[in-house]
Amino acid sequence: MLRKCIGDPVSILPLEGLGVDENLSYEEVPVEILDRQVKRLRNKEVASVKVLWRNHLVEGATWEAEIDMMFRYPHLFHSTPIQT
Repeated sequence: MLRKCIGDPVSILPLEGLGVDENLSYEEVPVEILDRQVKRLRNKEVASVKVLWRNHLVEGATWEAEIDMMFRYPHLFHSTPIQT
């Protein structure tokens, strides 16, 4: 049932340009903030931002807590006005 796999040397990517560690992991770095939303709960409001990560497409952007992102990556918020 098993067949021999013939590798294509053109499709092999070098690991140097991707920033991959020895244990084959890499650090996620946010590129920009795409959107902002505020969810209203019963007693409070929770602000979230949609973050585009490096090496991901726009479809792979995730919603993160705005306050956490502001502390970890303040450089992303200089160009975006924050409304409280």
